[in-house]
Parts: sequence; structure tokens; C-alpha cells
Amino acid sequence: MKRRLGLLTGMLTAGTVACFAALAQDAPTTPDGMPTYIVKDGQVDKGTYNGYRRFHATCHTCHGFDASGSSFAPSLVDSLKRLSYDEFKEVVVNGRQNQGATGDKVMPSFGLDPNIMDHLDDIYRYLKARADDALPGGRPQRIGG
Repeated sequence: MKRRLGLLTGMLTAGTVACFAALAQDAPTTPDGMPTYIVKDGQVDKGTYNGYRRFHATCHTCHGFDASGSSFAPSLVDSLKRLSYDEFKEVVVNGRQNQGATGDKVMPSFGLDPNIMDHLDDIYRYLKARADDALPGGRPQRIGG
């Protein structure tokens, strides 16, 4: 019985390591732990692709197709050139209100929206890839997909 338990524990450990390795591949980060993206031959990692999908499910309504901006909200392609991950997260979680020449512009808080918050890192990956000119507009293809 002890031998079986030891073998099972070894298998679970190996399986756990493989699972974390797969997750790391799906969700790349910089050496300091910030979300980042992988673009290879015009294809993106799973997380960046998910970010594209999540952005276009909610955010594009105001920020425009491909995050290029609209009359309602600014281009996030431009904004992510200067915003850090923490600043981006602050705005999404808490919202923002700016006085503009044409009146108030309001970014609502998405801090309680699981459709955004559960995928915030992936949305950032997609937007950062667009801001860095690593990813053109349009629907990206997934690496290996």
C-alpha cells in the first residue's frame, strides 16, 4: 500500500509540474512577473488570443474595433504605449472620470465584473501586443491552434 501511495504521489507531482508548465506557456510573463505576450509568425499565445476575445466581447463597444479608439473612448493602442500594467489595472478596476473639452468622459469600473477581472492579464497582453506594433489589427491566429 505504501509503495502504491508513493507511486501515486510521484505521478501527481509530475502531473502538477506538467500542468504548471502548460499554464506558464499559456500565460507568459516578464522576468519581474508582468503579463506579456508571444507573437510568432503572426500567431499569438493562448492568453493573448483570449485577451483579443475578451476585449472584443466587452471593451470594443467604447474603445473601438482593435482598440483603435472611437468618439466614446480613447485608443488603447496609444494608451498602452505609456501606461504601465499597474496603471492599466487601476483604471479598469476603479474606472476613471475626465473632464474633456466636449464634456465628461467616464470609464466605468469593471472591478466587480468577472468577465473582465478573471481575464485582465490576457486583455492586457492583447492590448500591449497591439501597442508595441507586434500584432496588427484583425483576429489573430493562435499558436498551434
